[in-house]
Amino acid sequence: MSHVSIIYCRPCGYEKRAREAAAALQARCKLDVELVPGTGGVFEVKVGDKTVAKRAKGHFPSSEEIVAAVAAVVQRGAAK
Repeated sequence: MSHVSIIYCRPCGYEKRAREAAAALQARCKLDVELVPGTGGVFEVKVGDKTVAKRAKGHFPSSEEIVAAVAAVVQRGAAK
């Protein structure tokens, strides 16, 4: 089972987005997600040590984008 974590900036108010993404991953991929509060505007989704989605200038990944990115990495890992 892959370890999935979402690191989010608590002062920026990204916790709601992190919880929504975690709920989508639980519902669609049956994955437990660790929510990790941070600072500095961070919003990163990791599978193990690999960042698969993150906030970039002018773009916030949607829950659908996050689910697709995590599912692709998890499926690749299962195929090995």
